[in-house]
Amino acid sequence: MNRLVLARRLSVCAVLCLFGLVGPSDAQDHTEYSPTDIEYGISVYRAQCAVCHGESGDEIAGVDFRSGQLRRASSDRELRQLIQDGIPGTGMLAFDLDTAEMTGVVAYLRNWNYEVDAISLGDAARGQSIFEGKADCLSCHRVKGRGPRVAPDLTAIGTGRPPSSLQRTLLDPTGTMRPINRPVELVLADGTRVTGRRLNEDTYTVQIIDDQERLRSFDKDQLQEFTVLTESPMPAYGDLLDEQELADLLAYLVSLKG
Repeated sequence: MNRLVLARRLSVCAVLCLFGLVGPSDAQDHTEYSPTDIEYGISVYRAQCAVCHGESGDEIAGVDFRSGQLRRASSDRELRQLIQDGIPGTGMLAFDLDTAEMTGVVAYLRNWNYEVDAISLGDAARGQSIFEGKADCLSCHRVKGRGPRVAPDLTAIGTGRPPSSLQRTLLDPTGTMRPINRPVELVLADGTRVTGRRLNEDTYTVQIIDDQERLRSFDKDQLQEFTVLTESPMPAYGDLLDEQELADLLAYLVSLKG
């Protein structure tokens, strides 16, 4: 089972120290987490939480994560709130985790005995080489000041989206494309065609960054045509990369924390 440590070091273990057991009848509102999110949660737990709770999750009296039931958090929403707010007057502090870290920790605690059957996250260093080489991502995306601006900047993509979301984008970029990121095609009054990425739009105007990386604003009533395209220019990498390469590329994207 491949469980590589990808998370940055966080003082997370204190968040969990006072969680105890509840009966199965109290459990509710549990999300179905993907193997990728659970695997990422394993790396976060092992990097920080195992220091206090141990690899088996039962080294603090009255706490046994193996049950999957927590006294103070019967739902995932409550568990997230406890991690975010802590418990005043106790040793459990409040923690400001990013979206991926929070999703991963909750996913693993709710699926403690889950067996990861396939590679979900690979090696981030190899993934960077694939990102800059075979996958050719820098031809569109920008990371830490490198690359163009014709596609979304990925410098901090690992903080805002959990691994499962990034994985779906790699496999199905069109199906997962966010509306604001859809490419647009404009026909100006003189017949000139302009393509680019929409940055902002209101009732009367639209602002884009064109394929020459120029910021441009247009009045809609001055356009002959304004079309929001439905197909992503990004390729589906399941057709271009093998399983290990996809796992490595995903690991690199998850590691991008800004």
